Amino acid sequence: MNGKNEAIIPPFSWQEHVLNPWGSDEIFGTVWVVLMAMCVITTCGLVGNYLILRRMALVGDAISHSVLAGIAAVVVAPFIFKKNLADFQPGTTELFIGALVAGVFTTVLIELIHRYTRVKQDAAIGIAFTSLFALGVVLITVFVNNAHIDTDCILFGNFLEVSIDTTTVPLNPELAESMRQNRFGAEFLMGQNGLALSNPVLRMAGVMVFSVVLIYAFYKELLVSSFDPGLAISLGIKANVVHYALMCVLSLVVVSAFESVGAILVVAMLILPGATAHLISDRLPVIMALTVLHALIASLLGYHLAVWWQTSVAGSLVMASTMLFTLAWLFSPHDGLLGKWLRQQSVTHEMPEELSGEKEPNPAA
Repeated sequence: MNGKNEAIIPPFSWQEHVLNPWGSDEIFGTVWVVLMAMCVITTCGLVGNYLILRRMALVGDAISHSVLAGIAAVVVAPFIFKKNLADFQPGTTELFIGALVAGVFTTVLIELIHRYTRVKQDAAIGIAFTSLFALGVVLITVFVNNAHIDTDCILFGNFLEVSIDTTTVPLNPELAESMRQNRFGAEFLMGQNGLALSNPVLRMAGVMVFSVVLIYAFYKELLVSSFDPGLAISLGIKANVVHYALMCVLSLVVVSAFESVGAILVVAMLILPGATAHLISDRLPVIMALTVLHALIASLLGYHLAVWWQTSVAGSLVMASTMLFTLAWLFSPHDGLLGKWLRQQSVTHEMPEELSGEKEPNPAA
Protein backbone atom coordinates (compact mmCIF):
# COMPACT_ATOMS: atom_id res chain seq x y z
CA MET A 1 0.00 0.00 0.00
CA ASN A 2 1.41 3.38 -0.97
CA GLY A 3 -1.00 5.36 1.19
CA LYS A 4 -2.73 6.95 -1.78
CA ASN A 5 -6.45 6.60 -2.26
CA GLU A 6 -6.82 5.70 -5.91
CA ALA A 7 -10.31 5.91 -7.38
CA ILE A 8 -11.75 2.70 -8.74
CA ILE A 9 -13.09 4.62 -11.74
CA PRO A 10 -10.65 7.24 -13.08
CA PRO A 11 -11.93 10.82 -13.38
CA PHE A 12 -13.60 11.60 -16.68
CA SER A 13 -12.26 14.29 -18.98
CA TRP A 14 -14.18 15.22 -22.13
CA GLN A 15 -11.04 16.51 -23.81
CA GLU A 16 -8.83 13.55 -22.92
CA HIS A 17 -11.27 10.68 -23.29
CA VAL A 18 -13.55 11.88 -26.11
CA LEU A 19 -11.84 14.53 -28.23
CA ASN A 20 -8.17 13.52 -28.08
CA PRO A 21 -8.67 10.02 -29.58
CA TRP A 22 -10.02 11.74 -32.70
CA GLY A 23 -7.09 14.15 -32.87
CA SER A 24 -4.45 14.00 -35.57
CA ASP A 25 -2.04 11.96 -33.44
CA GLU A 26 -4.41 9.12 -32.54
CA ILE A 27 -7.09 9.17 -35.22
CA PHE A 28 -5.50 6.34 -37.25
CA GLY A 29 -5.94 3.79 -34.48
CA THR A 30 -9.29 5.19 -33.37
CA VAL A 31 -10.92 5.00 -36.79
CA TRP A 32 -9.87 1.43 -37.46
CA VAL A 33 -10.85 0.19 -33.99
CA VAL A 34 -14.30 1.80 -34.22
CA LEU A 35 -14.83 0.50 -37.76
CA MET A 36 -13.83 -2.99 -36.65
CA ALA A 37 -16.22 -2.82 -33.71
CA MET A 38 -19.06 -1.68 -35.98
CA CYS A 39 -18.41 -4.50 -38.46
CA VAL A 40 -18.22 -7.13 -35.72
CA ILE A 41 -21.35 -6.05 -33.84
CA THR A 42 -23.36 -5.50 -37.03
CA THR A 43 -22.46 -8.86 -38.54
CA CYS A 44 -22.87 -10.84 -35.33
CA GLY A 45 -26.10 -9.03 -34.47
CA LEU A 46 -27.77 -9.60 -37.86
CA VAL A 47 -26.98 -13.32 -37.85
CA GLY A 48 -27.77 -13.54 -34.13
CA ASN A 49 -31.33 -12.33 -34.77
CA TYR A 50 -32.10 -15.63 -36.47
CA LEU A 51 -30.56 -17.56 -33.60
CA ILE A 52 -32.91 -15.77 -31.22
CA LEU A 53 -35.92 -16.47 -33.45
CA ARG A 54 -34.96 -20.14 -33.61
CA ARG A 55 -34.19 -20.29 -29.87
CA MET A 56 -30.67 -21.46 -30.66
CA ALA A 57 -28.63 -18.79 -28.91
CA LEU A 58 -26.39 -21.41 -27.30
CA VAL A 59 -25.20 -22.63 -30.70
CA GLY A 60 -23.18 -19.43 -31.05
CA ASP A 61 -21.65 -20.13 -27.66
CA ALA A 62 -20.79 -23.66 -28.76
CA ILE A 63 -19.10 -22.55 -31.98
CA SER A 64 -17.17 -19.73 -30.31
CA HIS A 65 -15.66 -22.18 -27.82
CA SER A 66 -15.06 -25.07 -30.19
CA VAL A 67 -12.97 -22.99 -32.60
CA LEU A 68 -10.17 -23.27 -30.06
CA ALA A 69 -9.85 -26.93 -31.02
CA GLY A 70 -9.45 -26.02 -34.69
CA ILE A 71 -6.84 -23.37 -33.94
CA ALA A 72 -4.95 -25.71 -31.64
CA ALA A 73 -5.04 -28.49 -34.24
CA VAL A 74 -3.44 -26.21 -36.85
CA VAL A 75 -0.74 -25.12 -34.44
CA VAL A 76 0.22 -28.55 -33.08
CA ALA A 77 -0.32 -30.62 -36.25
CA PRO A 78 3.36 -30.43 -37.31
CA PHE A 79 4.46 -31.75 -33.91
CA ILE A 80 1.89 -34.55 -33.94
CA PHE A 81 3.04 -35.73 -37.37
CA LYS A 82 6.70 -35.58 -36.33
CA LYS A 83 7.59 -32.66 -38.54
CA ASN A 84 10.72 -30.74 -37.60
CA LEU A 85 9.08 -27.33 -37.46
CA ALA A 86 10.29 -25.85 -34.20
CA ASP A 87 9.91 -22.35 -35.62
CA PHE A 88 6.59 -23.02 -37.33
CA GLN A 89 4.21 -20.12 -36.87
CA PRO A 90 0.85 -20.49 -38.66
CA GLY A 91 -0.47 -17.43 -40.40
CA THR A 92 -3.91 -15.90 -40.20
CA THR A 93 -5.17 -17.91 -43.16
CA GLU A 94 -4.22 -21.27 -41.64
CA LEU A 95 -5.74 -20.39 -38.27
CA PHE A 96 -8.89 -19.08 -39.94
CA ILE A 97 -9.38 -22.28 -41.94
CA GLY A 98 -8.78 -24.48 -38.89
CA ALA A 99 -11.25 -22.50 -36.79
CA LEU A 100 -13.85 -22.48 -39.57
CA VAL A 101 -13.62 -26.25 -40.00
CA ALA A 102 -14.04 -26.68 -36.24
CA GLY A 103 -17.09 -24.39 -36.24
CA VAL A 104 -18.81 -26.27 -39.06
CA PHE A 105 -17.91 -29.61 -37.45
CA THR A 106 -19.52 -28.42 -34.22
CA THR A 107 -22.86 -27.71 -35.88
CA VAL A 108 -22.81 -31.12 -37.59
CA LEU A 109 -21.87 -32.85 -34.34
CA ILE A 110 -24.73 -31.17 -32.48
CA GLU A 111 -27.23 -32.32 -35.09
CA LEU A 112 -25.86 -35.87 -35.09
CA ILE A 113 -26.09 -36.16 -31.31
CA HIS A 114 -29.58 -34.66 -31.25
CA ARG A 115 -30.96 -36.68 -34.17
CA TYR A 116 -29.49 -40.12 -33.48
CA THR A 117 -29.68 -40.20 -29.69
CA ARG A 118 -32.33 -39.46 -27.10
CA VAL A 119 -30.38 -36.40 -25.96
CA LYS A 120 -32.18 -33.06 -26.32
CA GLN A 121 -30.69 -30.27 -28.39
CA ASP A 122 -29.58 -28.10 -25.46
CA ALA A 123 -27.74 -31.07 -23.94
CA ALA A 124 -26.21 -31.90 -27.34
CA ILE A 125 -24.88 -28.33 -27.56
CA GLY A 126 -23.33 -28.66 -24.11
CA ILE A 127 -21.69 -31.97 -24.99
CA ALA A 128 -20.28 -30.72 -28.29
CA PHE A 129 -18.79 -27.42 -27.23
CA THR A 130 -17.36 -28.60 -23.89
CA SER A 131 -15.73 -31.62 -25.52
CA LEU A 132 -14.14 -29.64 -28.34
CA PHE A 133 -13.12 -26.79 -26.06
CA ALA A 134 -11.48 -29.31 -23.71
CA LEU A 135 -9.69 -30.87 -26.68
CA GLY A 136 -8.30 -27.46 -27.62
CA VAL A 137 -7.16 -26.80 -24.05
CA VAL A 138 -5.41 -30.17 -23.88
CA LEU A 139 -3.63 -29.71 -27.20
CA ILE A 140 -2.44 -26.23 -26.25
CA THR A 141 -1.36 -27.38 -22.78
CA VAL A 142 0.71 -30.24 -24.18
CA PHE A 143 2.35 -28.36 -27.03
CA VAL A 144 2.25 -24.72 -25.88
CA ASN A 145 5.97 -24.68 -25.02
CA ASN A 146 6.79 -25.36 -28.65
CA ALA A 147 3.94 -23.58 -30.39
CA HIS A 148 3.67 -19.84 -30.98
CA ILE A 149 0.10 -19.12 -29.86
CA ASP A 150 -1.41 -16.35 -27.76
CA THR A 151 -4.20 -17.94 -25.73
CA ASP A 152 -5.30 -14.61 -24.22
CA CYS A 153 -5.79 -13.19 -27.71
CA ILE A 154 -7.86 -16.21 -28.75
CA LEU A 155 -10.07 -16.15 -25.67
CA PHE A 156 -10.45 -12.39 -25.15
CA GLY A 157 -9.47 -10.84 -28.49
CA ASN A 158 -6.96 -8.16 -29.41
CA PHE A 159 -8.21 -4.91 -30.93
CA LEU A 160 -4.68 -3.49 -30.97
CA GLU A 161 -3.88 -5.72 -33.94
CA VAL A 162 -6.45 -3.83 -35.99
CA SER A 163 -4.25 -0.77 -36.44
CA ILE A 164 -0.97 -2.73 -36.65
CA ASP A 165 -1.75 -5.33 -39.31
CA THR A 166 -2.05 -3.08 -42.37
CA THR A 167 -1.53 -3.22 -46.10
CA THR A 168 -0.25 -0.19 -47.99
CA VAL A 169 -1.87 0.59 -51.33
CA PRO A 170 0.50 2.67 -53.51
CA LEU A 171 -0.83 6.02 -54.72
CA ASN A 172 0.31 8.67 -57.15
CA PRO A 173 2.75 10.93 -55.23
CA GLU A 174 0.81 14.09 -56.12
CA LEU A 175 -2.49 12.56 -54.99
CA ALA A 176 -0.90 11.27 -51.78
CA GLU A 177 0.54 14.68 -50.96
CA SER A 178 -2.80 16.35 -51.70
CA MET A 179 -4.60 13.96 -49.31
CA ARG A 180 -2.04 14.64 -46.59
CA GLN A 181 -2.49 18.39 -46.91
CA ASN A 182 -6.29 18.25 -47.16
CA ARG A 183 -7.60 18.83 -43.67
CA PHE A 184 -10.93 17.17 -44.41
CA GLY A 185 -9.47 14.38 -46.51
CA ALA A 186 -8.40 10.87 -45.56
CA GLU A 187 -4.98 11.83 -44.20
CA PHE A 188 -5.47 9.45 -41.26
CA LEU A 189 -5.28 6.58 -43.80
CA MET A 190 -1.99 7.69 -45.22
CA GLY A 191 1.13 5.60 -44.75
CA GLN A 192 4.58 6.46 -46.00
CA ASN A 193 3.93 5.42 -49.60
CA GLY A 194 0.15 5.30 -49.91
CA LEU A 195 -3.08 4.27 -48.21
CA ALA A 196 -2.57 2.14 -45.09
CA LEU A 197 -5.59 -0.17 -44.85
CA SER A 198 -6.27 -2.44 -41.90
CA ASN A 199 -6.31 -6.11 -42.93
CA PRO A 200 -8.57 -7.30 -40.04
CA VAL A 201 -11.13 -4.57 -40.82
CA LEU A 202 -11.11 -5.44 -44.52
CA ARG A 203 -11.65 -9.12 -43.74
CA MET A 204 -14.47 -8.41 -41.30
CA ALA A 205 -16.07 -5.93 -43.70
CA GLY A 206 -16.00 -8.59 -46.40
CA VAL A 207 -17.72 -11.08 -44.09
CA MET A 208 -20.30 -8.41 -43.17
CA VAL A 209 -21.11 -7.67 -46.82
CA PHE A 210 -21.32 -11.40 -47.58
CA SER A 211 -23.69 -11.97 -44.66
CA VAL A 212 -25.91 -9.00 -45.56
CA VAL A 213 -26.17 -10.17 -49.19
CA LEU A 214 -27.16 -13.69 -48.10
CA ILE A 215 -29.74 -12.39 -45.61
CA TYR A 216 -31.25 -10.14 -48.29
CA ALA A 217 -31.23 -12.83 -51.00
CA PHE A 218 -32.80 -15.52 -48.80
CA TYR A 219 -34.88 -13.30 -46.53
CA LYS A 220 -38.14 -15.17 -47.17
CA GLU A 221 -36.60 -18.61 -46.65
CA LEU A 222 -34.88 -17.59 -43.44
CA LEU A 223 -37.97 -15.85 -42.09
CA VAL A 224 -40.44 -18.67 -42.75
CA SER A 225 -38.13 -21.49 -41.66
CA SER A 226 -37.26 -19.62 -38.47
CA PHE A 227 -40.87 -19.07 -37.41
CA ASP A 228 -42.47 -22.27 -38.71
CA PRO A 229 -40.32 -25.04 -40.25
CA GLY A 230 -43.46 -27.05 -41.05
CA LEU A 231 -44.93 -24.19 -43.05
CA ALA A 232 -41.59 -23.74 -44.81
CA ILE A 233 -41.62 -27.38 -45.95
CA SER A 234 -45.22 -27.07 -47.19
CA LEU A 235 -44.18 -24.03 -49.25
CA GLY A 236 -41.37 -26.00 -50.88
CA ILE A 237 -38.59 -24.48 -48.79
CA LYS A 238 -35.93 -26.95 -47.76
CA ALA A 239 -35.78 -26.08 -44.08
CA ASN A 240 -32.85 -28.41 -43.35
CA VAL A 241 -30.75 -26.86 -46.11
CA VAL A 242 -31.55 -23.37 -44.81
CA HIS A 243 -30.64 -24.46 -41.29
CA TYR A 244 -27.23 -25.86 -42.24
CA ALA A 245 -26.50 -22.88 -44.47
CA LEU A 246 -27.27 -20.55 -41.57
CA MET A 247 -24.99 -22.58 -39.30
CA CYS A 248 -22.16 -22.34 -41.84
CA VAL A 249 -22.59 -18.57 -42.07
CA LEU A 250 -22.67 -18.42 -38.27
CA SER A 251 -19.39 -20.35 -38.12
CA LEU A 252 -17.83 -17.94 -40.62
CA VAL A 253 -19.02 -14.91 -38.63
CA VAL A 254 -17.86 -16.26 -35.27
CA VAL A 255 -14.43 -17.26 -36.58
CA SER A 256 -13.99 -13.86 -38.23
CA ALA A 257 -15.02 -11.98 -35.09
CA PHE A 258 -12.99 -13.83 -32.47
CA GLU A 259 -9.78 -12.28 -33.85
CA SER A 260 -10.81 -8.99 -32.24
CA VAL A 261 -13.34 -9.86 -29.51
CA GLY A 262 -12.20 -13.38 -28.62
CA ALA A 263 -13.98 -16.71 -28.44
CA ILE A 264 -15.80 -15.83 -25.21
CA LEU A 265 -17.10 -12.28 -25.71
CA VAL A 266 -18.28 -12.97 -29.27
CA VAL A 267 -21.34 -14.66 -27.72
CA ALA A 268 -22.47 -11.29 -26.36
CA MET A 269 -22.11 -9.76 -29.82
CA LEU A 270 -24.41 -12.44 -31.21
CA ILE A 271 -27.16 -12.02 -28.62
CA LEU A 272 -27.21 -8.51 -27.13
CA PRO A 273 -27.98 -6.45 -30.28
CA GLY A 274 -30.86 -8.71 -31.31
CA ALA A 275 -32.19 -9.05 -27.77
CA THR A 276 -32.21 -5.26 -27.40
CA ALA A 277 -34.03 -4.83 -30.71
CA HIS A 278 -36.59 -7.52 -29.82
CA LEU A 279 -37.55 -5.52 -26.73
CA ILE A 280 -38.43 -2.52 -28.88
CA SER A 281 -40.15 -4.11 -31.87
CA ASP A 282 -41.52 -7.46 -33.05
CA ARG A 283 -41.18 -6.74 -36.79
CA LEU A 284 -38.08 -8.31 -38.31
CA PRO A 285 -37.17 -5.43 -40.71
CA VAL A 286 -37.34 -2.98 -37.79
CA ILE A 287 -35.32 -5.37 -35.64
CA MET A 288 -32.63 -5.52 -38.32
CA ALA A 289 -32.46 -1.72 -38.55
CA LEU A 290 -32.29 -1.40 -34.76
CA THR A 291 -29.47 -3.96 -34.72
CA VAL A 292 -27.39 -1.76 -37.03
CA LEU A 293 -28.18 1.30 -34.91
CA HIS A 294 -27.18 -0.66 -31.79
CA ALA A 295 -23.85 -1.51 -33.46
CA LEU A 296 -23.14 2.16 -34.24
CA ILE A 297 -23.91 3.40 -30.72
CA ALA A 298 -22.21 0.52 -28.91
CA SER A 299 -19.05 0.88 -31.02
CA LEU A 300 -18.57 4.55 -30.21
CA LEU A 301 -19.66 4.26 -26.58
CA GLY A 302 -17.62 1.11 -25.96
CA TYR A 303 -14.45 2.54 -27.45
CA HIS A 304 -14.60 5.70 -25.36
CA LEU A 305 -15.36 3.64 -22.25
CA ALA A 306 -12.20 1.64 -22.95
CA VAL A 307 -10.19 4.86 -23.32
CA TRP A 308 -11.69 6.23 -20.10
CA TRP A 309 -11.28 3.07 -18.02
CA GLN A 310 -7.98 2.04 -19.68
CA THR A 311 -9.27 -1.49 -20.16
CA SER A 312 -10.12 -4.06 -22.84
CA VAL A 313 -11.91 -2.69 -25.89
CA ALA A 314 -13.84 -5.94 -26.37
CA GLY A 315 -15.00 -5.95 -22.76
CA SER A 316 -16.03 -2.30 -22.99
CA LEU A 317 -18.03 -3.00 -26.15
CA VAL A 318 -19.96 -5.71 -24.32
CA MET A 319 -20.54 -3.33 -21.39
CA ALA A 320 -21.85 -0.68 -23.79
CA SER A 321 -24.18 -3.22 -25.41
CA THR A 322 -25.38 -4.29 -21.97
CA MET A 323 -26.15 -0.67 -21.10
CA LEU A 324 -28.25 -0.32 -24.25
CA PHE A 325 -30.08 -3.56 -23.44
CA THR A 326 -30.77 -2.30 -19.91
CA LEU A 327 -32.17 0.98 -21.26
CA ALA A 328 -34.45 -0.92 -23.64
CA TRP A 329 -35.51 -3.23 -20.83
CA LEU A 330 -36.47 -0.27 -18.68
CA PHE A 331 -37.94 2.15 -21.22
CA SER A 332 -39.17 0.05 -24.16
CA PRO A 333 -42.71 1.17 -25.17
CA HIS A 334 -44.10 -2.38 -25.13
CA ASP A 335 -41.92 -4.55 -22.91
CA GLY A 336 -40.17 -1.95 -20.78
CA LEU A 337 -40.49 -2.27 -17.03
CA LEU A 338 -41.41 1.40 -16.65
CA GLY A 339 -44.12 1.18 -19.31
CA LYS A 340 -45.60 -1.96 -17.75
CA TRP A 341 -45.65 -0.32 -14.33
CA LEU A 342 -47.36 2.81 -15.66
CA ARG A 343 -49.98 0.76 -17.50
CA GLN A 344 -50.60 -1.30 -14.38
CA GLN A 345 -51.03 1.84 -12.31
CA SER A 346 -53.42 3.30 -14.89
CA VAL A 347 -55.57 0.15 -14.90
CA THR A 348 -55.61 0.05 -11.10
CA HIS A 349 -56.88 3.65 -10.83
CA GLU A 350 -59.58 3.02 -13.42
CA MET A 351 -60.94 -0.11 -11.72
CA PRO A 352 -64.11 0.14 -9.61
CA GLU A 353 -63.53 0.02 -5.90
CA GLU A 354 -65.19 -3.38 -5.48
CA LEU A 355 -62.80 -4.87 -8.10
CA SER A 356 -59.65 -3.13 -6.91
CA GLY A 357 -60.03 -4.65 -3.43
CA GLU A 358 -60.33 -1.30 -1.68
CA LYS A 359 -63.43 -0.85 0.52
CA GLU A 360 -64.78 2.27 2.06
CA PRO A 361 -64.60 2.31 5.87
CA ASN A 362 -67.84 1.37 7.65
CA PRO A 363 -68.99 4.33 9.80
CA ALA A 364 -70.92 2.00 12.14
CA ALA A 365 -67.83 -0.05 12.90
